[in-house]
Amino acid sequence: MQVIERLGREVRRRRQAAGLTVQGLADSAGLSRRMLTQIEQGTANPSLVTIDKIARALGVDFAALTAPPATEPLHVSQAVEVWSSPAGSRALLHVASARRGGPELWEWTLQPGDRYQAQPDPPGSEELILVSTGTLLLETEERLAALSAGASARLASDRPYAYAAPEAGEPTTFVRVVEAGDSRTR
Repeated sequence: MQVIERLGREVRRRRQAAGLTVQGLADSAGLSRRMLTQIEQGTANPSLVTIDKIARALGVDFAALTAPPATEPLHVSQAVEVWSSPAGSRALLHVASARRGGPELWEWTLQPGDRYQAQPDPPGSEELILVSTGTLLLETEERLAALSAGASARLASDRPYAYAAPEAGEPTTFVRVVEAGDSRTR
């Protein structure tokens, strides 16, 4: 898978540029050395949480490790599947800003009854969400909101949250724009 290979190359490049050993980065990210080695070799399929831990340990954001480098004023991007579930749900990263912590444009599809449990993003992070089809159940510790097609929301994503689709009905599709906060304040 192209994104996995690009991720591995970018993690290795940034680790070496920072003067870190595999063990040093693994310790900083809270991962095993074996897992980090497999990621760098492009043989592991890490979770979003794992990629985010590595990014934070390297002092960058998620998009910096997964998106193609931005070298021109206009960058045309192809969607990259970053997450999928056995039920057929998936998350596509369409494009990310060239600047650190800049916006990322995502498209999600959740099959009926499926759920994605997210880990907190860096402090100050937020998402803008627009539901295209179905109903999105957006869960935080404080609230559960059911957003139908055409509804939108702003979510402070620096706390635990989840996306879910109702058990019955059509798949839920939504677009989200993620603006990462500052991981250095963690």
